[in-house]
Amino acid sequence: MKFRKLMGALGAAGLLCGVTAQAVQAAEAVSVLHWWTSGGESKAIGVLKDDMTKQGYTWKDFAVAGGAGAAAMTALKTQVISGNAPSAAQIKGPLIQEWADQGVLVNIDSVTGDWKKNLPPEIDKIMHAGGHYVGAPFSVHRVNWLYINKEALDKAGGKAPTTWPEFFALADKMKANGIVPVAAGGQPWQDLTLWEDVVLSQGADFYKKAIVDLDPKTLSSDQMVKVFDTVRHVQSYFDNGRTGRDWNLATAMVINGKAGMQFMGDWAKGEFAGANKKSGTDYVCVAVPGTEKAYTFNVDSFVFFQQKGAKDATPGQLALAKTIMTPEFQEQFSLNKGSIPVRLGVPMAKFDDCAKKSYADEQTALKSGGYVPSLAHGMAQGDATAGAITDVVTKFMNSTQDSKSAVAALANAAKTK
Repeated sequence: MKFRKLMGALGAAGLLCGVTAQAVQAAEAVSVLHWWTSGGESKAIGVLKDDMTKQGYTWKDFAVAGGAGAAAMTALKTQVISGNAPSAAQIKGPLIQEWADQGVLVNIDSVTGDWKKNLPPEIDKIMHAGGHYVGAPFSVHRVNWLYINKEALDKAGGKAPTTWPEFFALADKMKANGIVPVAAGGQPWQDLTLWEDVVLSQGADFYKKAIVDLDPKTLSSDQMVKVFDTVRHVQSYFDNGRTGRDWNLATAMVINGKAGMQFMGDWAKGEFAGANKKSGTDYVCVAVPGTEKAYTFNVDSFVFFQQKGAKDATPGQLALAKTIMTPEFQEQFSLNKGSIPVRLGVPMAKFDDCAKKSYADEQTALKSGGYVPSLAHGMAQGDATAGAITDVVTKFMNSTQDSKSAVAALANAAKTK
């Protein structure tokens, strides 16, 4: 996001000016911009809509399709520049701080009394800007999951892979059995999701140096060449129809048995649930090969915008933030979304085996240092850097480029600010 240009536009539009008395009013209508449009996602956000309606607020929904939120961010910039900022918008990771730096957010401190002790430190920090809470986190998604159709797995020997050699052997068997071994979409964020999964398989320390620290030596290492080689090998098991395919359509291929496996975060589980499929019976969820002890987190959050220039949060914004972090909402939202509650200590009794494993692995990773932010899902770097790296990965996956030249391009892209 070009925030310098955004600031100029905001200034020209007179949006960073004083407050009128009319601006500080109870938020009877709460406008919400997000990109949750698939089946499982729609059910999840519907829980919040219902909760807010019961509290007497009118919900104005601005849903913008697109799994990684790029279209939603474009829509958000347009709304903010035009003076029609939503009450809340789905924003996450470093982008929260970038919006806060523009002086267009409001703090929600008055409803966050118990948040610090009930959030993982890594996530609590992300919700802050300038020492104040400006974001409310919904749930935690683990990105480094591999979903496998149970019937296809059983026909291919029944053992889920824990290493790349085991994965490739399984994929070969699935191919021989007449199905697409790996369901994938052809969108840039999906390419980057696979790539970061493979980076993580080299170890959490390698991942941190490469993706969080952007260490030049790590980015240009022989080990990174191995990452691109592995991605190329995985690609050989895609079908020819992946170009432009949405992630949930790839998930549907695994659900209906047209494909054997999919690399995707646990929001995919919401699609299985929507199709009345059960973990352990109809599908299997396992960590991406080589990543069992690590956890790439993707945390969805709502950030709250000044309404008509008002510096304080409206009653509706505060009610929205408070509702999001209640244990009851955290449970119901994640049950629909396929995630796990971001709030620590929420009972997991109603969750399926995959979610329980996700929670257990999260606690282990938090203690071991294997809890790392997802680059593909906006948690690790700002837009400019992430975009440059995405371009490198996407070019590689849509060409015959060799791994060594891709690594050279990667090291250069990481310098983008």
